[in-house]
Amino acid sequence: MKLKIQVQLSVMMFLEFFIWGGWFVTLGTFLGNNLSANDGEIAQAFSTQSWGAIVAPFIIGLIADRFFNAERILGLLHLVGAFLMYQMSQTTDFSVFYPYVLGYMIAYMPTLALVNSVAFNQMKEPAKQFPFVRVFGTMGWIVAGLLISLAFKWDALQNIENGLLSNTFLMTAVASAILGLFSFTLPKTPPKVAKGQKVTLSDILGLDALKLLTDKNFLIFFISSVLICIPLAFYYQNISPFLTESKVEGSTAWASVGQISEVLFMLLLPFFFKKYGFKKTIMAGMLAWTLRYLLFAYGNAGELFFMIVMGIALHGICYDFFFVSGQIYTDSKAGEKIKSAAQGLITLATYGVGMLIGFWIAGKIANAYILEEAGHQWNIVWMYPAGFALFVLLFFALTFKNEKITYKS
Repeated sequence: MKLKIQVQLSVMMFLEFFIWGGWFVTLGTFLGNNLSANDGEIAQAFSTQSWGAIVAPFIIGLIADRFFNAERILGLLHLVGAFLMYQMSQTTDFSVFYPYVLGYMIAYMPTLALVNSVAFNQMKEPAKQFPFVRVFGTMGWIVAGLLISLAFKWDALQNIENGLLSNTFLMTAVASAILGLFSFTLPKTPPKVAKGQKVTLSDILGLDALKLLTDKNFLIFFISSVLICIPLAFYYQNISPFLTESKVEGSTAWASVGQISEVLFMLLLPFFFKKYGFKKTIMAGMLAWTLRYLLFAYGNAGELFFMIVMGIALHGICYDFFFVSGQIYTDSKAGEKIKSAAQGLITLATYGVGMLIGFWIAGKIANAYILEEAGHQWNIVWMYPAGFALFVLLFFALTFKNEKITYKS
């Protein structure tokens, strides 16, 4: 792969995840403070990610794979996203905000697959080359958090009260417009499906992969993947309000510690996977979810702040050891013919169905523990996802039979 193309792909990944990290982390705090949204409405807003994940296969399967180059659809979707982001920055009422964020997520979620398609299409050895491009995406998320907290200080407690978090949408709108225009300069990525070739609903939704569910071990893994998204949803939805209500300054920068740890634990994953195998690796990920929420429950912004930071830093184990290991496991079980369908099915089940359920539950539980004077009883709220994660760990440990899976980077 030529250096020029590698630089282009790296910039693409940086902007793609800079955009996501530039508004999604602080969304809960923005809604609660700027739009006076309740926990149910905040859950609704976060659930748009799941609706976007559910709609994404149709956009990719019906349009991107059949009619137009991936880089052109990527550009168009980000230009649409820039407009919707700007509209979100101007709203002061949740009923007006919600249609915009729903439309935005339906436009954004397909781009996660499109950037991968554009990147893989240029690589002769994806297993070796892709990580060096994808890591710029994580860097983009981190930089967005550092800009919000350290450069612009939009999440400073006083500035939150003054409504400055709305600037995160403006920043994201600009980045989205830049990526939208930049996408048209990316290497050409033509449609995967030849003209005249029929594409069925089964192809789009990856229903061929359903046959994997007849394998008892894969079925247990599949169920566990959906269930673990419940505690995952608690994190995405509540981490910013939790830090803000705990009077933590620079909360978005602190939250980006999770992405920094994601890079570090990604490097440790091959060693852990090869030494301890798939079952123990994925169990370590589940255990980390339980530990992180216990640390949140018993930590505070004072002398025990280190516990909160440790909980955020566990994100690398939580995400990499479970979800990345799960992708490797799915890849090994599926085989060449239904590999893409299997990965699509897992994505639809987790980021679609699992997270949709998770955001709804997280909203209900947070709403049940609102304090009369303001804020939430976070020590109680965090015990719920800790319990959920422990239940999934025990379910998986007792029902999944150990099997040897070869690590493929």
